[in-house]
Amino acid sequence: MAYFLGAVAFVVALLVTVMLHEGGHLVAAKRFGMKATQYFVGFGPTLFSWRRGETEYGVKAIPLGGFVRIVGYTPLEDVPPEDRDRAFFRQPAGRRAVVIAAGVVVNFVFAFLLLAVMAMTVGVRDPGTATSTAAEVSPCVPADLAGKCGPGRPRSPAAAAGLRPGDRIVRFGGRPVADWAQLRSAIGAAKPGQTVPITVERPGAGTLTLRARLADVGGAPFLGMSAKVVGAGWDRRGPGGALAFAADGIGSTLGALGSAVADLPSAIPRLFSPDRGATPGGQVGSVVGATEASGQIFSAHGTAREKIALYLSLVVSVNIFLGALNVVPLLPLDGGHLAVVAYQKARAGVNRVRGRPDPGTVDLTRMMPLTYLAVVLLVGFGVLLILADLINPLQIPG
Repeated sequence: MAYFLGAVAFVVALLVTVMLHEGGHLVAAKRFGMKATQYFVGFGPTLFSWRRGETEYGVKAIPLGGFVRIVGYTPLEDVPPEDRDRAFFRQPAGRRAVVIAAGVVVNFVFAFLLLAVMAMTVGVRDPGTATSTAAEVSPCVPADLAGKCGPGRPRSPAAAAGLRPGDRIVRFGGRPVADWAQLRSAIGAAKPGQTVPITVERPGAGTLTLRARLADVGGAPFLGMSAKVVGAGWDRRGPGGALAFAADGIGSTLGALGSAVADLPSAIPRLFSPDRGATPGGQVGSVVGATEASGQIFSAHGTAREKIALYLSLVVSVNIFLGALNVVPLLPLDGGHLAVVAYQKARAGVNRVRGRPDPGTVDLTRMMPLTYLAVVLLVGFGVLLILADLINPLQIPG
């Protein structure tokens, strides 16, 4: 039931995201006096609708998007004579640019506000400080750092040396260590196969010296312990801190999205392999994958606070992704329409300087082959991701 509720919650969030995006276009168009005849959530057959003024509002059967229909959005449309003065393509370039960009702006503003509200209410997760105290000791040497213990795996150096949970390492290989960062540095400075002395402080037993022969995992020295973390918790921010957190969250999400897009070409061959999520590109998913992730969040073990934070973070990511995707300068995306407006404005300016008349609107029929190619690529890649999410779904860590 929890998984089902999580999936439904994501579908609702996706519809809200689409409504906000298309609502940005609608409000801006109406503000400039353009005529918008339809505002719908979803595609396919109409489930229900109502009319308010000159605009029909409604919901369609397939909840995978939405649209707002503005009269004369392209010069290719047939516009009734009585609506020609209000047609989109006849408006000044500045107004058209605002209407086109409004959907993207709304998505980013919504993500920013959601992050700020989350920081002030749910709070910001403080991961705490990793210490040199052992929280757990691995019983074996895994085949790789992401692997688990299995039959026939050798004992870990930490376990063989007698390291126990609660032991605080104060010296490693003769180097004093005060925290996890210094301990990792000391381990990294050693070599696989090297035997090193480890000085620990054990509750009730005082100071002990253990000797561990480091293993080799992926060419790096391996000890086999996890650090005890102290000071972890949730920190509610004030208005100033919440705004700073929101700005940082938008920036870091865009950075991660850029890394994922850059890595996508090399990640495609691994979409159906066990190591799909090992790289940023492999972690890109479809609507199906995001729905799956939301279900995992709701059904996972953890506090309600953790689940709310993860769910809201997912909603934020979807809004940022939708906004960033629509900035791409390819038709039929918003960025493509903005590029057309910018080109038309620049061309008119050049002609004006040369004393020539304004050539008018761009001939979009000449751009249709590129538009069709962009649609085929977007749809094709979307279908590929859906198949990957169905056959080889990503898992939420923990």
